[in-house]
Amino acid sequence: MAELNTGGDGGKGGKVRSKKMNPGVDLTAMVDLAFLLITFFMLTTTLSKPQSMPLAMPDKDPEKKIEDNTKIPEERLMTILIGSNNRVLWYMGKFDTPTIPPTETVFGKNGIRKDLLKNVKLGKTLAAKDGKPDQGLVVNIKASDKASYKNLVDMLDEMAITDPQLYAIGDITPGEIDLLKKTGLY
Repeated sequence: MAELNTGGDGGKGGKVRSKKMNPGVDLTAMVDLAFLLITFFMLTTTLSKPQSMPLAMPDKDPEKKIEDNTKIPEERLMTILIGSNNRVLWYMGKFDTPTIPPTETVFGKNGIRKDLLKNVKLGKTLAAKDGKPDQGLVVNIKASDKASYKNLVDMLDEMAITDPQLYAIGDITPGEIDLLKKTGLY
């Protein structure tokens, strides 16, 4: 739109100057859109929840303690000893007379997981042969005082991955500590 300048200096050759105006931007629509987008994404995304592994612990009340003396066949019992420097020692059967002698391994898919999967399969095969297909490998996890908390959590993760029939965290015996010392894992 053209603007007519009626003022002046009476026609004495003065320059005609146009008025300078600062253009204004209306941000109301952009603010509304921003709040709508924020509200939409807050309502449609799921907030991440902390993940924890379920772990059954025995009851500390001595009156509620139930004695369970279930005999586990030696072929289905695997004991895992967690030593220092991310190393593991495992054996099958009893400590005094193992059916598979102590074997050193490491964490990971080519270490303890491979051994666990092999023994889970062996436990299921032996249980099926005995006519008890609902039974399988029983794992006893024992961490030395030189083991890190991370190693214990990693071992619990391996239990979740390999899915043995039953696993427990037990106390390490002095004989097993001596075995770890002898093999250099303590």
